[in-house]
Amino acid sequence: MGGRAILAAVKVMVTGGTGMAGSHTVRALAAAGHGVRLLVRERGKVRRVFDPHGVAIPEADIVEGDMADESAVAEALRGCDAVFHAAALVDMRRAMARRVLETNARGVELVLGSAVRRGLPSIVYVSSLTVFFRPGAAPLTLDMPIAGGQTAYARSKAAAERAVRRMQEAGAPIRVTYPSAICGPDDPGPGVVTRAVCSWLDICVLTPGGFQVVDARDLAVLHRILLEQPSGAGRYAAAGEMLRWPEIYALMEQLTGRTLRHIRIPGALFRALGSLGDVAKRIRDFNYPLTRDAMEFVTRWPGADASRTLAELAPLGLRFRPAAETYTDTLRWLAEAGHLPPAKIGRLVDANSAR
Repeated sequence: MGGRAILAAVKVMVTGGTGMAGSHTVRALAAAGHGVRLLVRERGKVRRVFDPHGVAIPEADIVEGDMADESAVAEALRGCDAVFHAAALVDMRRAMARRVLETNARGVELVLGSAVRRGLPSIVYVSSLTVFFRPGAAPLTLDMPIAGGQTAYARSKAAAERAVRRMQEAGAPIRVTYPSAICGPDDPGPGVVTRAVCSWLDICVLTPGGFQVVDARDLAVLHRILLEQPSGAGRYAAAGEMLRWPEIYALMEQLTGRTLRHIRIPGALFRALGSLGDVAKRIRDFNYPLTRDAMEFVTRWPGADASRTLAELAPLGLRFRPAAETYTDTLRWLAEAGHLPPAKIGRLVDANSAR
C-alpha cells in the first residue's frame, strides 16, 4: 500500500458516526484535516457526541435518515470522495430478527453499492472478527471461512461479509476492517464492552477462554490510514493482545490496587445459560446479549492475529496499544464521566475524577 493520500483532504461520508468505532474515526479524520458528512438517525446525538471534543460538524453535513433509505443515502453521498460504513442494527430480540437481517443487508447494498457505482476510490467497511469464529477454532486469521453464527445479528454480519467479498472480487475498492471487541474511553453508549468492564470491578468470573480488545483510538487511526490511501481493496484484522480471564482480573487488581471478588463458573454452565437465554426469548422477548453465541465468545474465544495489519501499516503510524493502557484510560474515563464511583477505580483515581 502506498503512502500517498488520494487528496490533501477528502470528504468522507460516514455511517455509524455516533457509535464507538464511528465517533473515534470521525475525530481522527477531523484531526487530520478531512471533512465528514454524517448519516445519522438522530441529529441531536451529533452535538452530544462531538461538541465536548471540539469537533464541529456543520449542519449541512448532518443528514438525518436511515442507511436503508435510498434517498437519505444518496443525499449523504453527494459531493463525497470516500465512504466509511460502520452502522449496523443491533437488537437481540427474536421479534427483531427479520428486521436486523433486512436492514443490515440493505445498508451494505445501498451504502457500499452506491459508493462503488459512483466510482468512489476509497471505501472502508467495518466487519468483525466474530465472522470467523467457530467453537473450538484455532486462533483466528482472515484466511478462515466465514462462520454463520446463531443470532440474527451474527447472521447479518456473515451475509454482509459475503456481499462485500463479491463486490471486491468484481473490482470494488473496498477495504474491510475486522475488529475484536472495541474498548476505550469516550464511549457514546456506553456499549456492551464498556458495561462489561464496569462489571469486572464488582465481581470477577473465572471461566475458560478470555477477552481480546482493540483500542477504539487505534482502530480510528487504522480507518483514517485506509481512507487516505490510493484506491484498492484489502482486509485488515484489528486486535490487541489476547488475555485469559485470570490475566484480565489480575490486571484489574494491579491497575486499581483493589482486591476484587472472584467466582468460578465452568464454561459449560455459561454456554448452557446462553442456550436458556435463547429459549427464554421465545417466551418473553428481551434485548440483552444472553445468547449461546455470546457465551461461546466468552468461554471459547481463541484470540486473533493482527500481525499482518501491523506489518503493512505500522510505517504509516498504526499501533495496537497494550491492554493495560486501554483499560487504564477506560477506567479513568468511566469515573470522570460518572459511570463509575471514583472509589471503584482505586489508585487510578485522580483529581479530576475525584471531584
